[in-house]
This record gives sequence, C-alpha cells and structure tokens, in this order.
Amino acid sequence: MSRDLKTAQRWVIKIGSSLLTNNGQGLDLAAIEAWVTQILVLRRNGAEIVLVSSGAVAAGMERLGWQTRPTALHQLQAAASVGQAALIQVYEDFLRRGSVHGSQVLLTHEDLRDRQRYLNARATLRILLEMGVVPIINENDAIASAEIRFGDNDTLAAMVANLLEIERLITLTE
Repeated sequence: MSRDLKTAQRWVIKIGSSLLTNNGQGLDLAAIEAWVTQILVLRRNGAEIVLVSSGAVAAGMERLGWQTRPTALHQLQAAASVGQAALIQVYEDFLRRGSVHGSQVLLTHEDLRDRQRYLNARATLRILLEMGVVPIINENDAIASAEIRFGDNDTLAAMVANLLEIERLITLTE
C-alpha cells in the first residue's frame, strides 16, 4: 500500500452492482464478504470508511422472484425498495463479524443541494463516523426518478466525499 493510502484517514468507497451481484441476478454473498473483509482491514489500520453501495435493484429482484430486470420506473423503484433492506442486512451481518455496525443512509441529489438538508446529512455522517459506524449510502431509488435510470452512485460518492472533506475516494466499478 502506498504511503498516501496508508495515511488517509477518511475514505469513501463506492462499489458498483457488477461487483456485488451475480450478473444482476441477486447478491453475490462471497464478493460482498470479501469487500467487507477489506473494509474491516482498512478500519483496523485507522481509516474511517463511508461505503456507497449499488446492488439494491438486483437484491430486490431476487427477493421478488423476478428473472428479468423491469424497464418501468415504478417497478425498478419497488425492486430497489425491497432490495435495499436485503443489501443492508447482508452488509450488517458481515460487518458484525468484525464487531462493527453499519448504518443505512439514503440520499438524493436534492438532499445535497438544499443547504439545511446538506448540513443535516453532514452532521449525521460525521456522528456515525465518530461512533465507529460504517455508513452505507445509496441513492434513494424508491423516490428518485432520474438517478435510478443512470446508476448515479459514482456522482453520489463524489458528492459525499466533498460533503465530508474525504481524503480518498475509491470507485470500484466495471
């Protein structure tokens, strides 16, 4: 690990759907476990981690028994809503093995554009990090419309990095 990476204390790590799912057909538990294991190593080395995670739609499709990804916006939103619970539970289960808690934070671009909501999000995320919790952030796909169509978690991760004055932004995607 380079010297810069070793000294960075606060990181945003964004993991895309292709690295968390079985080709969009449900969550890849072994892959998620491997990512969480690496996050726990970083934490043991002094890093505070904020995770921006995709994968909710794929998890929801699996739970709902859907074989084909829907194209209708409201069906995608429903799948994301169902899948978000599954996704967070998987992360929490693996984080708990390292005696760490995760938390769910759902945001939209509007949350980071409105000054009061921006300040509230920043304060909450800072407190979570101070408490040793790994915030797990995702786009609030159940109510957002444009974001779900474009898979905008890369931009969300950058906005969160700016919000928290993060030293390192790592984007893991294909």
